[in-house]
Amino acid sequence: MTMIFVFGYPGNVGGANTEFWHTVKLWRRMALAVTLIPTWRASPDWRRRLNTLGCRTVECPPERLETVPGLAGRTAVALCNEAFPAVAGRLRDLGCRTVWVGCMNWLFPAERLHYRRHRPFDHYVFQTHYQRRQLEPQLARFAYRPEQGRVIRGALDANEIPFRPLPHRADERFTVGRISRAAPEKFSPRTWAIYRRTPYPIRARVLGFGPAVAARTGAPPPWAECLPEGAQSAAEFLPTLHAMVFAGGTAENWPRAGLEAMAAGVPLVVDRRGGWCEMIRHGQTGFLCDTEDDFAFHTTQLARDEPLRRRVAYQARRELEEHLAEPARLSAEWRELLE
Repeated sequence: MTMIFVFGYPGNVGGANTEFWHTVKLWRRMALAVTLIPTWRASPDWRRRLNTLGCRTVECPPERLETVPGLAGRTAVALCNEAFPAVAGRLRDLGCRTVWVGCMNWLFPAERLHYRRHRPFDHYVFQTHYQRRQLEPQLARFAYRPEQGRVIRGALDANEIPFRPLPHRADERFTVGRISRAAPEKFSPRTWAIYRRTPYPIRARVLGFGPAVAARTGAPPPWAECLPEGAQSAAEFLPTLHAMVFAGGTAENWPRAGLEAMAAGVPLVVDRRGGWCEMIRHGQTGFLCDTEDDFAFHTTQLARDEPLRRRVAYQARRELEEHLAEPARLSAEWRELLE
């Protein structure tokens, strides 16, 4: 049985934290033996959930990694974990092969420091071709070679998010919204102006809002309900939206919120930038926007044409299940890398 050691732990907030859980589930379906080494703390709730999958958790300080049973000579994986580069040199000394699954379109300072002191990780998993194009020129300065990288989409078990499109009647307000971390760079400074531009009565719901975001976007208008990070799960929040209208501040890599919306039956109206362009087929599984007028036009389309909105929702769910997060395909890609 192939054994892998994963540095980090799942969490309830943040794309990388939630993707962690879905990726471990995928690995266990592949019959991989998975040991997790938390780099902060092991949440008791997540430990219980991981135990049900048959995973092992070993809590160990970085200076004592050589005491972890079975680690020497094995494959060590990290999913966008800023603490991993600090221990990667010790893992090399133990004969481990390192796999880095970054979720950003830039290098962490800890990564750069590791590359200067040591060398690149042994293998890189990019989640989009866009991300690969952004990162490879930066990695090349540290002797990275293209054969060290490959694109594997982020895993999502669609069964965890029920497909429940919220019906919309012509005589009711159209509910738009979005999910993200409460990070200012996740938001366009014109978020409220973009929502307000829609020539149709709307209300907004935002999950992942706080003072730092308000400093960027301005205070929420009366028709917007803003919730802090973690106030609801994606499965609870998404069925309250008629559409996810997501204007971001920076280009996204492989936005987790988009996959979750597609699973739940919430049509996407998003930026024509970054990984969104690889996730969405414009006009079929969502809408890509270049301008604020585009956001207003496509949101209004969905509000006024319920058959169109439901058709897009069904096509997006099918696309997710058959292509974007199809378990057999992702399993084959991971198995090829690990072998």
